[in-house]
Amino acid sequence: MIQDLALALRVQALDRKIASLENEIATLPKYIAEIEKKLDTHRRRLEADRAALAANQRDRKKLEGDIQVHEQKISKLKDQMLQAKTNEQYKAFQNEIAYIEAEIRKAEDRILDLMEQSEPLEKNVKTAEVELNKEQQEVEAEKTRARERTAADKKEHAERQAERASMTGEMDPNFYATYERIRKKTKNTPIADATEGRCDACQIALRPQFFQDLRRGDSIMFCESCGRILTYNPIIDVSTDVETSQQTA
Repeated sequence: MIQDLALALRVQALDRKIASLENEIATLPKYIAEIEKKLDTHRRRLEADRAALAANQRDRKKLEGDIQVHEQKISKLKDQMLQAKTNEQYKAFQNEIAYIEAEIRKAEDRILDLMEQSEPLEKNVKTAEVELNKEQQEVEAEKTRARERTAADKKEHAERQAERASMTGEMDPNFYATYERIRKKTKNTPIADATEGRCDACQIALRPQFFQDLRRGDSIMFCESCGRILTYNPIIDVSTDVETSQQTA
């Protein structure tokens, strides 16, 4: 009976370690998804900067094309102006040329504005490209570490499961069934210490006679409040048993 309780304490330590490994294994893919999401945010920002720079360059190219068209019109108007027969016709050509020249100046001013705007845009794109490349390398390295950690966790998980199976195979089947029922109900805390006269899980004080019976250790006893298996002066330190066994292995 005492042997079953000693084994149960070690199994509980393993169950907690196994649960911790399972939680970490489940968390790592989420962590990778988070860092990739952050990388996607930076990619979208770079794409937006590139799109703004491309739009700036398209606008400049269009304005430069417009200026060429305007200059061609002015050249034709000047040729036509030489053939003007009246002052009114001559002035009309002059006015039209003046209007087109004004349009050319507007286009040139707009090109200058776009050129000024393009400088910070080009700088932003170059900076973002360098930062994104650096971050991509860091993310890939982090993903590699995460995969390696997951592989190590899975290996240890399998080892702990095998160790657990070996231990539970030595326990009384009826007692193990009781342990499992309580474990599932209490989230891997089926055993509680009662050395101080109360259940350290639910903190309910034990009846004096119940406590005396527990101290004798004649039988396995259960908390009358939460139903956990009780120990008096635990046979092992549950919190460090797994780590100790790893160091001495």
